[in-house]
Amino acid sequence: MTFNEKLVALHLYTFGFIRKLYEWVLSWAHKKYSPFALFILAFTESSFFPIPPDVLQMALSVSKPKKSFFFALISSIGSVLGGIFGYFIGFFLFDSVGKLIIDALGYQSQFDAVGNLYKSYAFLAILTAAFTPIPYKVFTIAAGFWQVGLFPLITASIIGRSARFFLVATLFYFFGPKIKEFIDKYFNWLTIIFIVLLIGGFIAIKYLM
Repeated sequence: MTFNEKLVALHLYTFGFIRKLYEWVLSWAHKKYSPFALFILAFTESSFFPIPPDVLQMALSVSKPKKSFFFALISSIGSVLGGIFGYFIGFFLFDSVGKLIIDALGYQSQFDAVGNLYKSYAFLAILTAAFTPIPYKVFTIAAGFWQVGLFPLITASIIGRSARFFLVATLFYFFGPKIKEFIDKYFNWLTIIFIVLLIGGFIAIKYLM
């Protein structure tokens, strides 16, 4: 197999894996315990799970658009509490748990960069990560490890996470089904854009802050 063939195979595997996770999370929307599942997803994504709660929140908002803001509230509360949990992982359990999570997700270099960033711009960095596609879990675990104050973490998380999830709620309250169709149709392209934004976000916070 040539290098290009290997690259294509990796590309297809990556999208296939993400798509399966995406569809698995979406399947929760049809369960009677879906609001609880949304809370758990938001909580775990803030410390180790790779799929953001927006996915399930959007699916629930499409089926029940009048409850979009309720789902946003669940995502916000779960995510902030999960961020606090991530903070305690970094503070008390980094050697046994935190490092394993960072290594498994391949974020060691970003974790180190965040540590340097926290010396001067902790609140702004957490706020940025809470609102954007930058992995929030890296920042919550790093906040505990680098001993950023818990109050700045909670405050920035409440502002950033709530702004993000309530923005999603607003869009789906007014345009829900059309947005869902667009995501399903252009999932691979949106994944590429997400990765570009992810990398660009880390570069931006590293060189602009």
